Amino acid sequence: MRSILFVSAAALVAASCTTTDPYTGDRVRNNTGTGVLVGAGTGAALGTLAGGSDSRNAVIGAIIGGIAGGAIGGYMDRQEAQLRAQLRESQIEVQRTAQDEILLRMPASITFDFDQAVVKSQFVPTLADVARTLRDYPSTTVDVIGHADSTGADDYNQELSENRAFAVGSVLINNGVQRERLVARGMGETQPIASNATAQGREQNRRVEIRLKAVQA
Repeated sequence: MRSILFVSAAALVAASCTTTDPYTGDRVRNNTGTGVLVGAGTGAALGTLAGGSDSRNAVIGAIIGGIAGGAIGGYMDRQEAQLRAQLRESQIEVQRTAQDEILLRMPASITFDFDQAVVKSQFVPTLADVARTLRDYPSTTVDVIGHADSTGADDYNQELSENRAFAVGSVLINNGVQRERLVARGMGETQPIASNATAQGREQNRRVEIRLKAVQA
């Protein structure tokens, strides 16, 4: 599994080789030793931190501020309510998975054309709505996770899931979400939520999820 972190230009000082993000045009470094692709941006350096780790939360908290433990529930309640209101007419599923975590589940059928990793133009405004809420509630990490069904080669499904997560993350950043908050990664076909034995199940498994987790002060 390859993670993609959107971080600052300062993190690229030690870059040994670069490639180009096909969605933003940014020059990026491929850290083959850690399996992390780091995007060029602005602001304080984040480094190659794992999504959701205590270290990542500490760095983000220093940049944008964390939430006092007793206030996390209310903060996430308000964010959840705003997301539900904004996404009522969409097919995005909003789940409250923990007091400090919200999951947005987007079927691939509304996000991408078949076998493609470019966000559909008609879906970009919906992601812009999501980005608007993320800007209003900055004290959360944003993990974008791509998933595939089991049809086809494992390596191909892994790459497609990564590219789709990267594409969604890029749209969020282009709509004002701070890079330092966001990690994108692909899980390939390893985390199905339905049976791959049926067409309906495979359709459910082809998805992108956005996990929002509160950063505690």
